[in-house]
Amino acid sequence: MSERDVFLTEDGLKKLESELDELKTVRRKEIAERIKQALSFGDISENSEYDQA
Repeated sequence: MSERDVFLTEDGLKKLESELDELKTVRRKEIAERIKQALSFGDISENSEYDQA
């Protein structure tokens, strides 16, 4: 990853923190559920649902 300075406004930082929080809570649960459902279909080597999750 590139090591360069990134300048953010206070509002920009809050927006990024909010987005990260949503990804770590809401979206993670949704994706885990999709993976669980895909795994229930059996062999994942040719499982398009698993690939999409």
